[in-house]
Amino acid sequence: MASNRQVVLIPPESGGDATLGSKSRFLDDIARFNIAPDGDPENVGVAFGPGLRLELPFVGDKDPVAQALVTILEEDNAWPVLARMCRELNWRMMDPESGRTFGP
Repeated sequence: MASNRQVVLIPPESGGDATLGSKSRFLDDIARFNIAPDGDPENVGVAFGPGLRLELPFVGDKDPVAQALVTILEEDNAWPVLARMCRELNWRMMDPESGRTFGP
């Protein structure tokens, strides 16, 4: 069985202050793309969407999210959602194996 591909969501610019927003803002942003946590809203660590699983850092709601790990479970469903999300939110993706970034 082939392993699932992973990408990391990152902010458009790099540096110590660059983030994807606060955790609560991040969750609101990804909800527009049918991606949301499943289960206890007080213990958010993983969100699910079309063909993907998104792992969030363990931070408070007002704390910044610097990056999020996405596991592609079904490529045909996940890639269009990821591409649209990155385009509309001005986020980029990084391949953790090569370090290459892509997106807007």
